[in-house]
Amino acid sequence: MQQTDPSPAPRPAARPTGLSPSRAGDFMTCPLLYRLRVIDRLPEPPSAAATRGTLVHAVLERLFDHPPAERTPERALGLLGPQWERLLGERPELAELFPGEPEKLAGWLGDAEKLVEKWFRLEDPTRLHPVERELYVETALPSGLLLRGYIDRVDVAPSGEVRLVDYKTGRAPSRDFEGKAMFQMKFYALVVWRWKGVVPKRLQLVYLGGGGDVVTYDPDEADLLSVERKLEALWEAISAAVATGDFPATRNRLCDWCDHQASCPEFGGTPPPYPLPLTTVTNPGKES
Repeated sequence: MQQTDPSPAPRPAARPTGLSPSRAGDFMTCPLLYRLRVIDRLPEPPSAAATRGTLVHAVLERLFDHPPAERTPERALGLLGPQWERLLGERPELAELFPGEPEKLAGWLGDAEKLVEKWFRLEDPTRLHPVERELYVETALPSGLLLRGYIDRVDVAPSGEVRLVDYKTGRAPSRDFEGKAMFQMKFYALVVWRWKGVVPKRLQLVYLGGGGDVVTYDPDEADLLSVERKLEALWEAISAAVATGDFPATRNRLCDWCDHQASCPEFGGTPPPYPLPLTTVTNPGKES
């Protein structure tokens, strides 16, 4: 019997229509990676680490469906199984992560449990009252550049002050890399400011890996204007690359985990022919 390839089929090449924090980060890290993901739209197999992050995010999101007094560790851990089943129903290819390996699946779920438990040592959900969870935000800058993304949680104090929160299942970065990690949150803050006219009072990254940590930053308008200028310059560079097809590969510390080494000259690979003409995709997906 012929076996079928469980990986998703390549999608038609697409012209980029805007920026999300993830894709902005891709271009700054490696322009070729940006091209392969956004323009060539090459499929990537699911990873255990990323899927665990998705599962933990889903549990923390659903926990706030319950009244404050019921937001307990036991309640959260009880959500892991149903949320994993939901993810499998939505993305059957995730079953390929642990084919016929129940022990590995159990260990993987156990690691997710530890991350959820650690969150309760960093935040007290009985005292939190999010106004939004997994909020899709989108705005166009005066230049026309479209910014979009998903914010894990939005808290609003009785005084009206806004806090944007993002959960990370990895370790907190060193001080040398804190600024790069906070760029995502400043991106979201810029979108909220241009969309709602409100500068968020606080940006908060909750790291569940390692010993757990909470990193915060209080932005002001000058910060967000600086981010806006950076994104405008980045979009100009992306537009020039799209016009010429010049997306150089850049070796970096993330290369060892890249799914596209076969298409990368740095690893002896060859990128696919540059696709022309490019079409515009009206529904680019969560991370485009």
